[in-house]
Amino acid sequence: MASDTPDPPSDRALEELFYRPERVPLVYWREFSGARTAVWVTGAAAVLAFTAGLSHLSQGTVTPTGPFAGLLPPGVAAVLPLASVLGAFLFTVAAAGLRGGYRLAWYGAVALFPGLLAVPLVTGDATDVSLFVVGAVGLPLVAANRSGFDRPLDLTPFQTTALLSFVAVQVYGTVGTYAMRADFAGVVTLTDAFYYIIVTGTTVGYGDATPTTQVTKLFTLSVIVLGTGAFTVATGSLLIPALESRISSAFGTMTASELTLLEDHVLILGHGELTGPLLDELEDTTDVVVVTPDPDVASALGDRDVNVLTADPTDEGPLLDARIDTASGVVVATDDDARDALAIVAARQAAPDVRIVAAASDQRHVDKLDAVGADSVVSPAVIGGRLLGRSVRGDDDPLTGILE
Repeated sequence: MASDTPDPPSDRALEELFYRPERVPLVYWREFSGARTAVWVTGAAAVLAFTAGLSHLSQGTVTPTGPFAGLLPPGVAAVLPLASVLGAFLFTVAAAGLRGGYRLAWYGAVALFPGLLAVPLVTGDATDVSLFVVGAVGLPLVAANRSGFDRPLDLTPFQTTALLSFVAVQVYGTVGTYAMRADFAGVVTLTDAFYYIIVTGTTVGYGDATPTTQVTKLFTLSVIVLGTGAFTVATGSLLIPALESRISSAFGTMTASELTLLEDHVLILGHGELTGPLLDELEDTTDVVVVTPDPDVASALGDRDVNVLTADPTDEGPLLDARIDTASGVVVATDDDARDALAIVAARQAAPDVRIVAAASDQRHVDKLDAVGADSVVSPAVIGGRLLGRSVRGDDDPLTGILE
């Protein structure tokens, strides 16, 4: 009975080398159409919009001649250069937000790019064709990378209230000024009212719009007081946490606002040889917070994007700050069993019901760590010895029953 002759080894080697089963693309298009490219295109849109705005401003007046020019309301053509410059700043903010991965910035970019497409169709200026090109490229590019910008804008209730208060004061001032425009000199339209509130709130006060009665003067004073206060509080609520986060990151510790968001996380008390492998196992599936008193270790973990609280893990205060009461578990695994015992006692006192797992660097201390409150104690030396013994015997699955 005839049998197939196997291919010579040399032929199989040639096939593996030259005839690959999967297709190898000549160009990896994903590298040129990913989220990073979307950020760069948004930044380029900001630069081009700013350049186009300055170009139109230098011409003095803009006469729209594009196919959409007839759709412009009267008087809008005069503000086109200013709108282009304002759009450039908005694109800059959107690019910065996209670089941070914020979903809100994605919505902003998607809303801005259609405006960029409309500019040359309104102005009919050949110099604005570049805006149309970058808009035509940027809009589908940003839209296609929606999944790459999924970071929520986490504002605290205080920050949200402060921002809404600031907006409310501007609305109050604008509507009130327009409603009492007969008692203001230089205020006729809603634009005049908004202009008056802005120059008054910023303490510029050109003097071209002024209150003429006692009521409108008192109203203006209320706008100044409320506007200044709301602006100060809103700015502080945004800048202070940002500065706090920068300073905390430099020292490798979490901010108070970040700590309040912790829930169902795992606390690792201290740092030792087992911490690295432990983080590799946990950080992809759950939030992890390491509590360590060593600032150098904290800084190194911070560079790895690990949540760190620089504090003494044997003190109940930092454990309560790290929300141990809402943690799903606590791991104590340093190279010092004595400090581990103190950390277990502190953790048990801070959260009597939390599950605590410890690692005994000396197998003689397993019972002691169990006695001070650990729910489970693992001895790496015992596990390593059993694993080595089974491996040298050639067991098929040396890990089976290793913890029994």
